[in-house]
Amino acid sequence: MLIRFIILFAVLLLIDIYFFQAVKTISSGWTDVRRMWTFRIYWGFSAFSLLFGLFSMLTYQNPWFNKYIYLYVFCFIFIVVISKLIGSLFLMVDDLQRLVRWVIGFFNQGVIPADGAKSGGISRAKFLSYTALTVAALPFTSMIYGMIKTAFDFTIRRNKIPIANLPAGFEGLKIVQISDIHSGSFASDEPFKRAVEMIMSEKPDVIFFTGDLVNDKSAEAERHIETWKKLSAPLGVYSILGNHDYGDYVEWDSREAKAANLQRLKEIHKEMGWDMLNNEHRILERNGDQIGLLGVENWGEALRFPRKGDIVKAKAGMPEVPVKILLSHDPSHWHAQVLKSHSDIDLTLSGHTHGFQFGIEIPGFKWSPSQYVYKQWAGLYSEGKQHIYVNRGLGFLGYLGRVGIKPEITIIELSKA
Repeated sequence: MLIRFIILFAVLLLIDIYFFQAVKTISSGWTDVRRMWTFRIYWGFSAFSLLFGLFSMLTYQNPWFNKYIYLYVFCFIFIVVISKLIGSLFLMVDDLQRLVRWVIGFFNQGVIPADGAKSGGISRAKFLSYTALTVAALPFTSMIYGMIKTAFDFTIRRNKIPIANLPAGFEGLKIVQISDIHSGSFASDEPFKRAVEMIMSEKPDVIFFTGDLVNDKSAEAERHIETWKKLSAPLGVYSILGNHDYGDYVEWDSREAKAANLQRLKEIHKEMGWDMLNNEHRILERNGDQIGLLGVENWGEALRFPRKGDIVKAKAGMPEVPVKILLSHDPSHWHAQVLKSHSDIDLTLSGHTHGFQFGIEIPGFKWSPSQYVYKQWAGLYSEGKQHIYVNRGLGFLGYLGRVGIKPEITIIELSKA
């Protein structure tokens, strides 16, 4: 732990020193007092960041330590560091041109070209310093806004999906899908209460939750049981596990403790009235017709994610039905197994990606770093008669916000193709 802190300290210090050059440059014409206070604030915050990092490493596991204070302060520091790092890229432009000038001067009998300053104008160094500060302000303001506003701006996305062989009794079936709640990232229950109100106002026929109720531990969901218990639908509320629900990303005292945590999480789903499907199936009946619902444990194509999902096991004993819907947390499961070996699955519902919690979504254009990792990362995708919908997630993880990718409540209406 000490070695990691020293490395982190060194990296942050280098970023601070480098970015500080922009502060020095633009403040060169200020009064001595103004410059003094600017420098004190700059290095004071840097010192606080490093001390807070050390303090959190030593005290985070203590029960009296408020983890939400830790998470938000750490996130704020992270935003500042990232902003400085991005701004520093523009300072590098100035340093590179200085290097070029030095090389030219070295081979030109020591005559170094001027940096482009003009009488009554602004030097290249000062211009690039202002640019660096401006560019650094863009991610800073957008990420702060993403924590305060966008993270809780639940957005309803409506989709009408054509399903081959859809029986008449299921024409117009209204599905609500939510995913990736990540209870441990929320300091308050109020956002979830608002989400439940939004969902119930839609009067869904059936509700599906596609995994990651918690970040690590079942205890994170305990205080939200009464809120999520208010979800209901005529055909039921069904859920599955996501990769975070297994508790794989936290240290446990024993295997038994980890197993007990997972068992408690399953009990919480039951207490909330959610029917969890662990490589199981259910038959949904409506207006005299039937379709099949499959739910599997997490299966991720990347080796770092659990591969516990078993579609064959989930299908075992299922009667012949004209349509099958699959709940599978990780969308990579769709192109890795569903498309290759399960052509009878008409619709797969997934989550997991969060849309990277960062991207651009405007009419006619959608981009996120998530697309470089997942072939299907947000929204509806189709191949032939098979479809997958990837929910952008209701919660957040790591960075306690969202930039450009809003938290989602999905409304799906089924229609006959």
